[in-house]
Amino acid sequence: MSSTAPIPAQRPAGIPAHWRTALPPLLLLLLAVVGVFHGTAADMVGIWWRSDTFAHAFVVPPISLWLAWRLRAQLAPLRPAPMPWLLLPMVLLAAAWLLGELVAVNAVTQLAFTAMLVLCVPAVLGWPVTRTVLFPLGFLFFAVPIGEFMMPPLMQATADFTIAALRLSGVPVYREGLQFVIPSGKWSVVEACSGVRYLMASIMVGSLFAYLNYNSMRKRWIFAGVSVVVPIVANWVRAYMIVMLGHLSNNKIAAGADHLIYGWVFFGIVIGALFMIGARWADPLLEPPVVAPAVGPAVPLPPAPLWWMLVAIVAVCLLPRAVLERDARAQAQADPRLVLPADLGGRWQALSAPPVDWTPAFQHANATARGGYVAASGARVGVHLAYYRHQDDKRKLVSSISPVVRADDRTWNPVASGWRVVEGGTPAVEVREINVLETEGLSAAAERQRLRLWHLYWVDGKLTARDVVAKLYGARQRLVGHGDDAASIVLFASENQPGGAEAALREFVAAGLGGLQAQLEATSRQR
Repeated sequence: MSSTAPIPAQRPAGIPAHWRTALPPLLLLLLAVVGVFHGTAADMVGIWWRSDTFAHAFVVPPISLWLAWRLRAQLAPLRPAPMPWLLLPMVLLAAAWLLGELVAVNAVTQLAFTAMLVLCVPAVLGWPVTRTVLFPLGFLFFAVPIGEFMMPPLMQATADFTIAALRLSGVPVYREGLQFVIPSGKWSVVEACSGVRYLMASIMVGSLFAYLNYNSMRKRWIFAGVSVVVPIVANWVRAYMIVMLGHLSNNKIAAGADHLIYGWVFFGIVIGALFMIGARWADPLLEPPVVAPAVGPAVPLPPAPLWWMLVAIVAVCLLPRAVLERDARAQAQADPRLVLPADLGGRWQALSAPPVDWTPAFQHANATARGGYVAASGARVGVHLAYYRHQDDKRKLVSSISPVVRADDRTWNPVASGWRVVEGGTPAVEVREINVLETEGLSAAAERQRLRLWHLYWVDGKLTARDVVAKLYGARQRLVGHGDDAASIVLFASENQPGGAEAALREFVAAGLGGLQAQLEATSRQR
């Protein structure tokens, strides 16, 4: 960020000759980068349009342009000069974009795309120009729709605070995961209660406020930090107030959609108060720097280096597109046909239906197979396979919008999760374990169904329970030309059966998991 406060600039007499030479290559380069990565740009705009969390991003590019325009008097005397060594970080960003495409991680592709747009400015115009408009360039990163990964921990923190505050208020609470019961009724902390929308908007507006009102970098960082903490704490207080309003009114108010309205009104009051307090310490505007008149005849800016930089950057941007085109030609065209084997080594026989009526929250799989198995010991295990091919930003193996169990599921409530290594197979396998409880009749826990879920991924013939490892396996799989076939495996069993769920799942992993892997291998060979 620039260490001097932005100020309304005096209007220059006209566009200097060196800027008339430098601006056309820069504008054409920006348009070319957007054109090469038009799919990523369209995905970003699509998220802005359909997600309330990121609707504020529509105003980010115009604000960035306005901030840069305010500095035009300071920019006018600066002579642009290309920085060829920035081609190296541009290559790295192009590689990061390619990796994000290969593993279908939107955040990586969109961050890399935005960083490439920003890097075009110093690459063509040089560091003195970039230093002057550093904050307007950095502000563009608020257009990247990233932050939903914070939703689960924010929901957990909101639930923790709300329940602790209720107990301090003398209200008895029975809690299971993100759902809880008080004497007046049942409540759930859902995605809208996470406060991520408030947080994203507050960080963007708070950063802009700090830049425009403070000259000191220390003040700016302090206010930016407060803009992070205040919406989080305010959301906790909001959630507590909503529950208390419902409790004290016997659920006549704040128990329906109106509590969302109350939440936004409360948030607006809190943010307004934050800015009013912050304005008390605002710094006076600095006087614009006095630009010394040029001495001697103006030396024209040579255009050739600017245009060569444009050509070089466009070539760098086209390289990952060429790799993806090659990969697309190698992809299988047919949709897979997935079925569960009738028996698994003779020790597990297929059931006519899964032993428990439960289905994962996976979305957009190319093929699914769901069923159940029973062992000679009487142990019963359900199996759900979700198979993915031709993965993209909507259809992908690892996705934050397609968890095994949604945190706000109204039928099955996830109460605990973690990882464990299961011995007994060859070799041992790590699984992600999730314990879920049927939500029907939340106050009568003994009458409800309890499930234990074991989840893992199958990618390029390998098993892993870790999201990041699955993404890396998928990237390597595509780079070596093996396509992108992958699958999610979920094993589930009821705790109510004789011997419990863990014993049944361990027995299945030891004797039946290999059969499922063989079936997935056979499916991957279908063309």
